[in-house]
Amino acid sequence: MSFYKKHYDVVIIGAALAGLSAALQLQAKGVKDILILEKNNMPGGVATDFVRNGFEIEASLHEMMSIGPKDNRMVVGEWFDEMGIDIDWLPVPECYRVLLPNEGVNAILHDGFERMARDVDAVVPGTYQKVYDLIMLCDRVTRSMDVISVTPMSKVKMLKDHPDFVKVAGYSASEVIKTFDLPQKAIDMLVPYWIYVGAPMDDLPFTIYAYCMADYFRGSFIPRHRSHEMSMRLQQKVEENGAQIEFRQEVEKIFVKNGKVTGVRTHRGDEIACDYVISGAYPNRVYTSMIEPLSEVPPEAIKFVNGMELGVCPVSVMLILAGTPEENGFVNYNTFSGDTMDTNVIWENGKNLTEPYPFLTTVCLNYAVPDCVPEGYTHVSITNLVPTDPFLDVKEEDYYDLKRRLASEMIEKFIEHNGVDFRDRIAEIEVSTPMTINHYVGAWKGTIYGYRHSMKNHLIGRRTMDANEHYIKGLEFAGAHAVVGDGQAPQVKNGRLAAKAVLNAMAEKEGK
Repeated sequence: MSFYKKHYDVVIIGAALAGLSAALQLQAKGVKDILILEKNNMPGGVATDFVRNGFEIEASLHEMMSIGPKDNRMVVGEWFDEMGIDIDWLPVPECYRVLLPNEGVNAILHDGFERMARDVDAVVPGTYQKVYDLIMLCDRVTRSMDVISVTPMSKVKMLKDHPDFVKVAGYSASEVIKTFDLPQKAIDMLVPYWIYVGAPMDDLPFTIYAYCMADYFRGSFIPRHRSHEMSMRLQQKVEENGAQIEFRQEVEKIFVKNGKVTGVRTHRGDEIACDYVISGAYPNRVYTSMIEPLSEVPPEAIKFVNGMELGVCPVSVMLILAGTPEENGFVNYNTFSGDTMDTNVIWENGKNLTEPYPFLTTVCLNYAVPDCVPEGYTHVSITNLVPTDPFLDVKEEDYYDLKRRLASEMIEKFIEHNGVDFRDRIAEIEVSTPMTINHYVGAWKGTIYGYRHSMKNHLIGRRTMDANEHYIKGLEFAGAHAVVGDGQAPQVKNGRLAAKAVLNAMAEKEGK
């Protein structure tokens, strides 16, 4: 009996969140003949965890956007429910703490638009109304984006129904925020989320900033069993629905004939025919080395990948500490701390490996998932998101010394910001860099954040030109590199969009 069938309707490369979400969306519309090929031995990509000496350590998840409480689901949470994905979502206790010792700022910003504005006003009196007006603008823009992204409409209707979106669509986050005439101290409290989209505020589209702010300040959630719970639940449901998933099966080639996908070949030599491929591999890799024959790659596809700037990747120190969070100096879930909140300075710093990182995001998981580690221990990650380019020239013989130095500097910097030295209580430590990501999940140059959001690479522009990015018939992309962009919730959306494109192509084919 053959390991594979001779033909599938759809082959999905990668069993990460986007690929699994694409499969579920296809299955919901009646497509059952699906094969998912995953190079690793488990699903999820970076949405996973690992075990060290009995401690289960979260590998990547900060928190999930677009979930919402059970009685008021947001778009991603609603979709999980519709697909029958039963996840035990726990609310994150606050949005973030901002800790800027040089500015005398040490404040927690909670979810809820009014409450957040009052949190800022408590530190910078007299700013409540302006901050509230800003977050409400973010909310209106976000709601417009949710509609516009799925509903074609005329320019007249867009101007009439979505005036705020139209007003801000061409401006950076810095440009729009300046119109609110807020003191710099208040602005510094409102911009830490820039790090998750990997562009300084002067080059970050306001629409992206608005979406992050509105989504996070509506309240975020985390699975009780961390990101791996999402991956396993998705895999379970996809297999229940009839898809075939095979692990340790890396796809090396995508066959194309006369501009149309015809199948794939695995690393072990299996050749599998199919009508459509949804790729979790980056277009950079697909168009330069995976298409067979390479002569089927249009010049426009090469121009596309050459014109796209890669996003950021985490340098993370994952720690298990002996002692309670309070004993180790952790008083909340998520802390943004820094010597400065000048995002241009922080961005430039991230382009080299010689200076300590001046800005960190630190998560103490205990405050969201109290039983994430045995009682009397603390689960912490300290992260900076940086461009991958500085790591490309690191020599193999220097790599481990570099990892240790970066980890030591990041721990010391957080201790400097926070004031409690926990180094003698470290029970377990792991360090992740772009090399780690590349090694385990094969992400192009180690980035997990796809293509960088910027004023030159605007989400709105990419959505508008989405049809022009289809260079080979039957080939779709689903992952951080796809049109919606980075983050775990956006991966669900990217998977659904890829599935929708395949469904549209199937309908068009049947119509003919």
